[in-house]
Amino acid sequence: MSVNRNYKDSVFTKLFSDPDLLRELYCAIGGVTLPPDIPVSINTLEKVLYMDFYNDISFEIGGKLVVLIEHQSTINPNMALRLLLYVARVLEKTVNRKSIYSRKRISIPWPEFYVLYNGQESYPDDTIFRLSDLFEKPEELGLSKKDRPLLELEARVINIKEGQNEEIAKRCKKLAEYSAFIAKTNEYLNEFGDKEKAVNEAVKFCSRHDILSEFLGAYGAEVLNMLLEEWNIEDAKEVWQEEAREEGLEKGLAKGREEGREEIFELLSQGLTIEEIKLRLMQVTNNPERKE
Repeated sequence: MSVNRNYKDSVFTKLFSDPDLLRELYCAIGGVTLPPDIPVSINTLEKVLYMDFYNDISFEIGGKLVVLIEHQSTINPNMALRLLLYVARVLEKTVNRKSIYSRKRISIPWPEFYVLYNGQESYPDDTIFRLSDLFEKPEELGLSKKDRPLLELEARVINIKEGQNEEIAKRCKKLAEYSAFIAKTNEYLNEFGDKEKAVNEAVKFCSRHDILSEFLGAYGAEVLNMLLEEWNIEDAKEVWQEEAREEGLEKGLAKGREEGREEIFELLSQGLTIEEIKLRLMQVTNNPERKE
């Protein structure tokens, strides 16, 4: 099922799609200094297959393949596995398939993975998620505790909320401004309870106080639509997760998860509200033969 989405970028990916800003951001979070003329090649997946990667940027810089995700909701402990699936698709896109079968050794970029947390809940400044944390315990498989898995992936989770990781914020002014804009949007959302008004007021405030003023001046209308869609997607995820729990569909969840996401995306693209989507899903659940 194809889904027509008018806004494929998030505010985060739109802002940091500029190679110079992306280079500055990478230097800040990676704690490195790179020459200003080192090239940045963005290779983000064009078709979003995973709703969780709505805010992703994948790029190559200085022989490294970096996957960067901005997260505004609760961090999921399965993030390392999601990143493994994602980077496999990036490599599939960037590596010549025929060269894999060549007798000549191929060289692939050094991978690095970052998740920038910007949610409203408290979270540590810096933490690591490992793929190995998800594996079965060695002792339960008859192995020694010292045995290490032959497959590993580490993702560094960095809290970029306003007031957190100030050293990183100092090194990347636009990241600090972005965090301030999101914080102000959430503040107005809590005050007014209206998403559209919250974004509009945040845009006005930040424009007056020289916070992303040039970016907001150029993309103000898009920013509104992108943030509203991001919120809708977060609400949509809660819908299908809640439906799965309530109806006891744990066994069929893995199979139905992708179908559920596609259906929700389709309904969102038709302009339905979250409440209308909930009603539609409840109707289908209560009457399986009815598939509108």
